[in-house]
Amino acid sequence: MPAEHEQASQSTPSPSPVLKLVLDRLGAMVLEHHSVRGDDRIHVVRENLVEVCRLLRDTPELHFDMLIDVTAVDYMGQPDDFQMNPEVWDGNRGVIRRIPTYRHSVTPPPHGPNPRFAVVYHLLSTRHIHRLRIKCRVPEDIPEIPSVTGVWSGANWLERETYDLYGIVFTGHPDLRRIYLYDEFKGHPLRKDYGKCDEQPLQEYLGPGASLPRRPVPIRPE
Repeated sequence: MPAEHEQASQSTPSPSPVLKLVLDRLGAMVLEHHSVRGDDRIHVVRENLVEVCRLLRDTPELHFDMLIDVTAVDYMGQPDDFQMNPEVWDGNRGVIRRIPTYRHSVTPPPHGPNPRFAVVYHLLSTRHIHRLRIKCRVPEDIPEIPSVTGVWSGANWLERETYDLYGIVFTGHPDLRRIYLYDEFKGHPLRKDYGKCDEQPLQEYLGPGASLPRRPVPIRPE
């Protein structure tokens, strides 16, 4: 076998039995797939996401009845396997005016041609004890993707977490609002372009009937 063919076969191993079932059921809706050492992954477009999730849940041979996690990745438009040397991300800088917080600065990678974000879903079948990961790319200019709360109700808080930290909007979500950060927080801290030394001012709680600040001041004895 030629060296280039041998290298290609090693880099693209044959699908696992579970992934073969997934590919047979979903067909052309799978844009790309990956299977290495029990890690099965498929890529689908966001327009087909809800249909794909229902098929994965309702097909008896698959029966992905449990959504373990929903998260996102900020690829800055680069491919999935994009890598940069650590020193590019976090470089030692000279102390500016003796302020140690400016000693390190982050240099994000340049924007690539692909959609910036990827929303990632981790699925489990409690009947067959097999797992699957779904990836959907989401562009920066319209960071929206359909909610899967109608397929798995447990997606509710997981999608809120992803919205809070990455700013990705889940259309059709029954109660999409921040889950960790307060409503007045500016930006989304897990995006790669969020400043490493950015600080947010404390905000008073503005909810119904609020009488105390969001972070109560310790009561000192008189």
